Amino acid sequence: MKDIETLLLEYGPLLVFLNVLLEQAGLPIPAYPLLVVAGALAAHGHLFWPLTLAAAVLACLIADAGWYAGGKRFGSGLLSTVCRVSISRDSCIRQTQSLYWRTGPRVLLVAKFLPGASALSTVMSGFAGLPFRTFMTYDAAGSLIWAGSALIVGIAFNDMVGQVLGVLGDYGGYGLLTIAVVLVAYLAYRWARRKRTIRRFAHVRRVTLDELEEMQAQGRVPVLLDVRASSDDPLPGAIPVDPHARIGEEPYQWPLDAHIVVYCACPEEISAAVLADRLLRAGYRNAGALAGGYNAWVARQRAADAAVAPESVRMSGG
Repeated sequence: MKDIETLLLEYGPLLVFLNVLLEQAGLPIPAYPLLVVAGALAAHGHLFWPLTLAAAVLACLIADAGWYAGGKRFGSGLLSTVCRVSISRDSCIRQTQSLYWRTGPRVLLVAKFLPGASALSTVMSGFAGLPFRTFMTYDAAGSLIWAGSALIVGIAFNDMVGQVLGVLGDYGGYGLLTIAVVLVAYLAYRWARRKRTIRRFAHVRRVTLDELEEMQAQGRVPVLLDVRASSDDPLPGAIPVDPHARIGEEPYQWPLDAHIVVYCACPEEISAAVLADRLLRAGYRNAGALAGGYNAWVARQRAADAAVAPESVRMSGG
């Protein structure tokens, strides 16, 4: 572990910049410990802390600007992609959107301290249409707080940091092996728990888009329930609902034989399936989840628009 000190002494702010940039870009390379060590070295006069802090903040802004641009261009598609690598990806999208709609850009002040929230919050900022100047202001403040806190910890506990590095230098191999085993065990537990959740709600019927359109064409218009955190641009006639609201109260007051289709914007339609399961247990016999969810409906609409566009051009040209 002494190699960390050696590298920092040799490359200083450049190493901090690269480490933070890679971490904020999404790679599993934690930068906070390196910043703490940099702070300890700065306390002994081996590093110029203002330049180190500036390098960390600049790296954050570059990476976050990329996530912001991606969220602005690709919207919920990029959010879904980011959430697919989350351990709890089924609730990832809804929780991220819900947190952002409640707090707005203020979440950027603390997002880097929350596991997995940094990239998601910046993507949400672009997706929500937050002005770039406002985004950069909040993001710069949050980056300064995050990187500055690590340097302060290193400066305040520089002697302890040196002792820890010494111990890790002597027993680092065993320590890293222990950490790796614990991490693998935790990931295996979460994977098994996720598979269990999927199996638990496998009995909930998945209603395809073709079946939904057929029901509407036959006059059997189903009750559409939108359980996304944001109900922007919903399916026609959909009702935004809180999936945790008590069944039997508004708006959950329909005939028990009503056809109900719940949709979300999450992998395996888990959020929709959870509410559909609650409705089934409450006596609603025809409750189901929309297969593919909101994203499948959006994809179909775009495909339909793309198919209509050439035809319109051909007819106008004729």
